[in-house]
Amino acid sequence: MPPELRPDRDDEVLHRAFLSVQGDTQPVGAGVLITRRMVLTCAHVVNSALGRDRFAAPEPSRGQPVALRLPHIDRDRVLTGRVVSGLWRPPRSRQTTEHPSPPPVGMLPYYGDLAVLELDGDAPTGAEPAPFLAPRDGNEVVAQWASGHALPTLRAIPRVSAHPWIALDVLGGRVVDGFSGGPLWDRERQAVVGLVVAAHETGPEQLGSLPAMYAIGLLSIEAELPALPPVDVPAGGRGRQRLLTTLETLLPSRRHVVECEELLAARLRRRSAGPATDVERLAGLAMGVRRGVPELLGIVHDQLAEHRPDALVEPGGWGALLRVARVVSPRECLAQGRRRNLDALLARCRSTDPGALLRLVLPYADGLPLPCDLAEAMDVLEGYDPPPGQPMPPLLQAVVHIAGYERAKGGELADDLDAWVRSAAPKLGVTVAAVDQFRADVYTARHALTAAGPDAAPPRVQVELLPVGPGQVFTFQIWVWSGDGRHEVVLTQDAEVTSHQVVEAIRQVLRTRVREDPETALVEFFVAPAWLRLEVDTWEFPGGPDNDVGFHPGLTRRVVLRSSERTRETYAGWKRRSSTLSTSPRLLLDQRYADPLVAQARLEVNPQTGIVVVCCDRQQQGHVLRQCIQAGVHTVLWHREAHDGRIAADLLALVEGCDPAHIPEAVRLERAKAIADPDCLTHHGRWLSLLHDGPDHRPPPLAPDPWTLTRPAGRTPG
Repeated sequence: MPPELRPDRDDEVLHRAFLSVQGDTQPVGAGVLITRRMVLTCAHVVNSALGRDRFAAPEPSRGQPVALRLPHIDRDRVLTGRVVSGLWRPPRSRQTTEHPSPPPVGMLPYYGDLAVLELDGDAPTGAEPAPFLAPRDGNEVVAQWASGHALPTLRAIPRVSAHPWIALDVLGGRVVDGFSGGPLWDRERQAVVGLVVAAHETGPEQLGSLPAMYAIGLLSIEAELPALPPVDVPAGGRGRQRLLTTLETLLPSRRHVVECEELLAARLRRRSAGPATDVERLAGLAMGVRRGVPELLGIVHDQLAEHRPDALVEPGGWGALLRVARVVSPRECLAQGRRRNLDALLARCRSTDPGALLRLVLPYADGLPLPCDLAEAMDVLEGYDPPPGQPMPPLLQAVVHIAGYERAKGGELADDLDAWVRSAAPKLGVTVAAVDQFRADVYTARHALTAAGPDAAPPRVQVELLPVGPGQVFTFQIWVWSGDGRHEVVLTQDAEVTSHQVVEAIRQVLRTRVREDPETALVEFFVAPAWLRLEVDTWEFPGGPDNDVGFHPGLTRRVVLRSSERTRETYAGWKRRSSTLSTSPRLLLDQRYADPLVAQARLEVNPQTGIVVVCCDRQQQGHVLRQCIQAGVHTVLWHREAHDGRIAADLLALVEGCDPAHIPEAVRLERAKAIADPDCLTHHGRWLSLLHDGPDHRPPPLAPDPWTLTRPAGRTPG
């Protein structure tokens, strides 16, 4: 027997749920048991069993029974099923359900083609509902012919998983009529991942290519049938014991456990164990049903809010349950009803590109699938936990962004999306205050970018510089920020190199990744405060045969320093000082304020000043610069060598009438003037340095996004 067709004893779970749909004389398709009395199959299979056209649209009446068999349980017993009203989706040519029309002959893919049959009685002893999971590209699956016999089993591997169908390459066996409506079984994960719906016939010109088969995946099934009862999932063991322990702590009363189980069973449309309920039953029910764990979280949250509100904030309480829930159910955080409410809103949103949304919210996640709609983008985002230090999970971030786009376009859904976020956030361990802070920062950033115009965001090359003492060799990483809010890592150097090699890497990135424009390109060095006095603004790459002049970043490009140290308090200061940059007076910290305590006091009594000139002895500059960073100062200008009164006056004059955004360019011109006059060795452009430390463009892998640093004080989300 060919190995690809050999029966597999591991498929016993599938066999207990596999049904054959009978026509007048022979099987016409298959189905899968999803509850003790419900069968999921294709609508065209039901049409064929009833002798109708395969694409007939009218819903069959309850008086039109469909014959079914469980070939692996009791081959001779005929069961009777009837179409459940409201759970009939005939094949249609367009995604919209208004005025459906049947698909033209040969059209692939099409939409719908799903039906749910209700048995006249419970399934026979030995039959069990099948567990379901979302499909996974690359995982081999099997399908069975309508008779259920193991020999005609075929093997396939998913090539593309997208709405409305999964495309598969058939590896073994032959696709014929009778596979339709049958479960697509993932042997490795021991779960149904879809229903077989169609096959693509290979023409003579395609000989040698793999036959193609199509299936309707779980996510499309749920989207088409929102009233479908939640399906079972494979029994999971990871985290189960921790879930039991946490539930025992949070629900010490037996009465509370029984109440939670009754509510959970009702929401999942399962039978309650009633007085026989214990914590084991409660956890098992939640873990055995798709989206059962998020449903359990909502029920327990409401119980605690009513009976033990302190447990929502105390250590080891609600936060501990959230953490273990992400272990038990790592890709599901929304209860079924909450997710469907969100999908209903997203289906009407037209202002957001799903792919751009993923890149915005997960800028560093490699290999993300390209979503075809916002609901599919949510499927991707739901599986991600919030980054360390951030209270808002990517899913909530995305919905806030979508609401912002809708509001900017005058859409009517923005308020509903905001209301959904405020309702969902507490169940995900996020305070409403954190949501409001994130939304305010998103809108502020968007309005600032819009007001500044298209030329306000020049390309930036950002260098995370990691010096090796005493500052002679370096490792580094380089990002490119192109003005669209996305930072991309383009070069990483783990071996120690000299400053010449760092500058050559910057030159390479400027040449290949951004446009060569000296008026716009900006080079930003992110360094720890201890290394702020590195003379990166004077570095150069010597000329060669093809470039006699060489490359001097501080002259050919604006070069600024930024601190790699930022805290909630320093960012709060930066935000306050940045809001008054254009009106507050410039502050001088000269030799009188070189002592760190004196400098700190001077900055505290000038809380609005965002631009500071430092003019003190070289040995004390580092301490004063550190105080400026801790106070949240936006821009610091200083001379590395001189610190007399004339230098202080020159630097104050340079920044006094200058727009804060133009200071980097003004400093570059002063450096150029100093080099242009080699006879004048005292020009303040020589050894002139700039700390331009606005963390609004901080590369996220190096530090939290700015808004997370001002999150409201309180418990840490789980």
